[in-house]
Amino acid sequence: MGELARSLQEKVRQGRCLDAAFEHKTVNVPDLATERRWPKFGAEALGLGARSMLVSNCSSKATTWGALNLYSRASEAFDCESEQKGLLVAAQAAVALAGTQKAEQLRYAAQSRDVIGQAKGILMERYKVTSEQAFLLLASVSSHSNTKLVHIACHLVRSGSLPSADGEPLNR
Repeated sequence: MGELARSLQEKVRQGRCLDAAFEHKTVNVPDLATERRWPKFGAEALGLGARSMLVSNCSSKATTWGALNLYSRASEAFDCESEQKGLLVAAQAAVALAGTQKAEQLRYAAQSRDVIGQAKGILMERYKVTSEQAFLLLASVSSHSNTKLVHIACHLVRSGSLPSADGEPLNR
């Protein structure tokens, strides 16, 4: 039901999940049969068997990750206690997602640093330059080609050469 409801909200561009995510709030829909805020979504969701919904914003300090959606075939299935529990689960999900994102950023940073170090080593050995000079050469090529330094480094490590001066695009 969750994937269908998400697809349905994207299709009709309205729904309680979008409201919860963008307005940073909990949305309790006691009965879709009488709900007037999202007429297209409500009608189609009823057709899929949903009668009531509870949606809790899933966000951290800096990022809205989306929303936690709970559905019931019964009307008025969610009360104040359900809302509090939904917020608690959504907050835990946001913490987990933020931790995953941070870990991914750290992994990317470590990989970037590693490949830049490899590229500097190639340049240092080839041209008998210092680490600082090798870095400045990579930075110069990056600046002149308007290409991220890590992509220049990857190209050098893969191909053994710096990109040509004619602005030949890199395979990133």
